[in-house]
Amino acid sequence: MLLRVLCTLLLLAATSVDAAPRSERHEKGRALYNYRCYYCHGYSGDARTLAATYMQPAPRDFTRTSLEQLSRDQMIDAVTQGVASTAMKSFSYYLNADEIALVVDFVRKEFMELQHENTRYHTAENGWPDHQQYAIAFPFATGELALDAPQETLTDDQRRGLRLFLTSCVSCHDRARVDDEGAIWELRSISYPRNNFSFTEFDGTTSASVFAEHDQAPQLVDLSPRQQQGEQLFQANCAFCHAADGTGKNWIGSFLEVKPRNLTDERAMASMTDARLRQVIENGLEGTSMPAWRSVLMPNQISALVDYISYAFHPLASDANSTAP
Repeated sequence: MLLRVLCTLLLLAATSVDAAPRSERHEKGRALYNYRCYYCHGYSGDARTLAATYMQPAPRDFTRTSLEQLSRDQMIDAVTQGVASTAMKSFSYYLNADEIALVVDFVRKEFMELQHENTRYHTAENGWPDHQQYAIAFPFATGELALDAPQETLTDDQRRGLRLFLTSCVSCHDRARVDDEGAIWELRSISYPRNNFSFTEFDGTTSASVFAEHDQAPQLVDLSPRQQQGEQLFQANCAFCHAADGTGKNWIGSFLEVKPRNLTDERAMASMTDARLRQVIENGLEGTSMPAWRSVLMPNQISALVDYISYAFHPLASDANSTAP
């Protein structure tokens, strides 16, 4: 995941393939498109993305759409209102009217009229001065060869290319071609808006997925000053894995192995004392994703965390040997 984020950040900074000067508004439209639209429609508007392979109907391929087929007004309405029965949602929450116009005008000029390739990742400016040296892996990145092709059908160079692709390129090219997709292992959403906003309504309330409810912190009104400090520290740091409600059943927590401790579970917390919890926070837990926080948090901050967890999620047994300040 981290590698994909880094690749995305680099792509946002990628230079235009066409070196001809562009207007300021055009470049603003490019920046908005590269940030908001690439995930489904692709950096060059051709909808050749990982997300697109899971969508029915597929996102629009602007490179195969003429200006006559789709008017500017229709496009502005689609970005503003969304398109029913498709994955195209309304962006009016994220973009104002002028920004929507910038994106639409960029798409119409860059992809529909000029048929330009928007950005390339593998450039010298992005730290790839000799991309051609990885040529033996290209057939797997482009889909010319399937990743699950029988080894006996591949040449020695192709086998080396496959090893190179699987150890390096797959970090970003994770939707390469396979001949056998295999079974869908889990039929449920694994993502949702992280900004407390959802377009889905049930009985007047918004909900995004089975994980959303766990991103709601307990509403406690009688916290002491130290517990308030602990609450701020927990929600800013620990909630990323343990969830805002302490259950560890949020989106990130559901992917981790070993699972984050459910701080609300009586069995999981039965033997936990304030001194032991302090030690875990300070030193981490070997063999898990729990890191050591002793170089990040001060002793008084760790004490505040322990106090908050004991009050908000499950009372901790005291330990006579505890040295908590």
